[in-house]
Amino acid sequence: MILITGGNGFIGRSLIAFMEKRAMPFRAVSRNPAPGCMALGDMTKDPDWSVALRDVDVVIHLAGRAHVLKEEADPAQAFQSVNVDATLALARQAAATGVRRFVFVSSIKASGGQSATRKPFLADDMPRPADEYGRSKLEAERQLFQLGRDTGMEITVVRPPLVYGPGVPANFALMLKWAGSGLPSPFGAINNCRSLVYVENLCDLLARLSDHPHAAGQVFLVSDGVDFSTAELFSKLAKLQGKKPINLPIPVALLTGLLQLMGKSGYQDRLLANLQVDIGKTCRLLQWVPPISSEEGMRVTVENFRNRPEARN
Repeated sequence: MILITGGNGFIGRSLIAFMEKRAMPFRAVSRNPAPGCMALGDMTKDPDWSVALRDVDVVIHLAGRAHVLKEEADPAQAFQSVNVDATLALARQAAATGVRRFVFVSSIKASGGQSATRKPFLADDMPRPADEYGRSKLEAERQLFQLGRDTGMEITVVRPPLVYGPGVPANFALMLKWAGSGLPSPFGAINNCRSLVYVENLCDLLARLSDHPHAAGQVFLVSDGVDFSTAELFSKLAKLQGKKPINLPIPVALLTGLLQLMGKSGYQDRLLANLQVDIGKTCRLLQWVPPISSEEGMRVTVENFRNRPEARN
């Protein structure tokens, strides 16, 4: 039996559908009541996981506090409370009930804020997180590995980059809408390189991590195996919506200044910087390749988005 936390989130809903399709035994929990999920309330309130953990062999821990661009006064404490303390509380209860493996869905932000030009992150690079979110994910990883050494529970970590797919929220949805509007982008002069992962590819890897003997004690990176510049991504999303992409070659320095003037400096890394990952270790140790091409993943994502109300507003 696999326990999925964060079952009502974007990745959680996709993972539930993935496992249902393959008749994999699982139980899903979420903070609030949701179809197919056991409501457990606020993770920071020290909930009793005993019922959720009954007969569970593997935990896939998706629940956590996401990275947001406009944070409140003390984001470090908020990230610590959810991403570290609540994660460890669950993991300790899991170990005490005999769970064999704990799969922690971390973030590429634990590796760092951006990769060097044409030098992707490797899974075993020295981590250098650049913000409180990344630091909280890395701290959770380190404490989980220590718990594994103390208790014998196997720990496996995966650090996804941006995840996209049907129902994708936030910034990717905004770019989908922009690309479908026919309006030009200012990205023509941006020659960066960014990795993404289609949500079903991530789900396929999570299923592999739940039982592969070589996954224990390891950190893995994941992507579709194809990287894009911001301009290439915008063009692809526009073409899939029947629009002719127009990427104006605005100098990067000017774009950076405009974002800062607009109070949108948090978008600089996401739009202008490199964030590339090397999935060689993942493919080699787990005998895994992304089953769905980025081309197909983008097509399905766009098709789903065009049927959503926000695409028509």
